[in-house]
Amino acid sequence: MLKHELRKKYKNLRLGITPQEISVNSIQLANHVLQIPIWDFFYFHTFLSISENREVDTLPIITLLQGRDKNVVIPKVKGDDEMENYLLTDNTTFKKNTWNIPEPVEGIMVPETKIDVVFLPLLAFDLKGNRVGYGKGFYDTFLRKCPSTTMKIGLSFFDAETLISDTHKNDVRLDFCVTPEKIYEF
Repeated sequence: MLKHELRKKYKNLRLGITPQEISVNSIQLANHVLQIPIWDFFYFHTFLSISENREVDTLPIITLLQGRDKNVVIPKVKGDDEMENYLLTDNTTFKKNTWNIPEPVEGIMVPETKIDVVFLPLLAFDLKGNRVGYGKGFYDTFLRKCPSTTMKIGLSFFDAETLISDTHKNDVRLDFCVTPEKIYEF
């Protein structure tokens, strides 16, 4: 399928997910994350969920990371296609941006070169590790600045599509994608 078709399909599928299902499935995702070989790393970048879009709730993953004394890094949109990265601390305050994404107001910036693992939002993904996001390109731009060794992990409520047919050279593939039912490795 084409990206625009997948965006429409999965936005509609998300409308059928209840808040209770989001909570239960997000905890199952966090439990699956425990099985991925990432626990020797130190800097973990994760998005904060847009609840209005019925995204995976990343709070269980953040709690898991903090419980293991990992550094959690949160993005903030900067400009048209870039993000800044801030260390999550007890003093971090948040404000929603124009897309309803909670973002740090200020804090300690973390360069992309330090980030070991990135948890990625997505609408869909395929069996080759390609992902479909909202189409703004923020994460592809960000991931190209990270070290080539940075682990890229998608989080999805749904299983993989067979193929996203209109990928291009600027798309960055996932290393893993975690669903409530399984872990895909690419």
